[in-house]
Amino acid sequence: MLNKYARAFFTRVLTPFAALLLRLGVSPDAVTLIGTAGVVAGALVFFPMGEFFWGTITITLFVFSDLVDGNMARQAGVSSRWGAFLDSTLDRVADAAIFGGLALWYAGSGNNNALCAVSIFCLASGQVVSYTKARGESIGLPVAVNGLIERAERLVITLVAAGLSGLETFGAPSWIGLLLPIALWVVAVGSLVTLIQRVVTVRRESAEADAAAAAAAPSEPPSQTPSDTPSESGTA
Repeated sequence: MLNKYARAFFTRVLTPFAALLLRLGVSPDAVTLIGTAGVVAGALVFFPMGEFFWGTITITLFVFSDLVDGNMARQAGVSSRWGAFLDSTLDRVADAAIFGGLALWYAGSGNNNALCAVSIFCLASGQVVSYTKARGESIGLPVAVNGLIERAERLVITLVAAGLSGLETFGAPSWIGLLLPIALWVVAVGSLVTLIQRVVTVRRESAEADAAAAAAAPSEPPSQTPSDTPSESGTA
């Protein structure tokens, strides 16, 4: 849902900035690489130290590169399969860094093995959710399902909760620190539901495609039995 509406809004907002970068000679691929590097740095430097507010601010500043690079490519008329591949691949790297940084915090100073495991599950399930759609499409299926929690929802829920939890260091009430654990559980459960939705959809679509292919295949003529074979005459 967020992919549909948020992308349209931010694309309009960021179009002038994308045009400026193009005039400065910056390539879409460079924006993709710099954005991913910023997200990874923000997640793996700040989150393991428990600096959730500043980590979220840093990540948020760079995560918009995912919208800017595509906008730049469309404006410059240089959209390509390589650009789409690079963008999708580095999205997985950025997501892994965010949940990996949270897992490092809970495995270390956060001292909560359960939330460490939940963070790792969010990391892994997010990768698998993306893979199921990509793999289904690669075998010719539409995978026509959005799912309960996709990448945009995972990021928004996690980063908003992390940023608000980080306000505790600035004197916010202690209960605000509970937002991040709650968000991680929500993302974990939502990702599991989304994964099931996509697997069920791929199974249904593959069965329909196989049935349609079988119905369209020409039927083979019946094989000739020995009784149908003309007998050879013994005449010369």
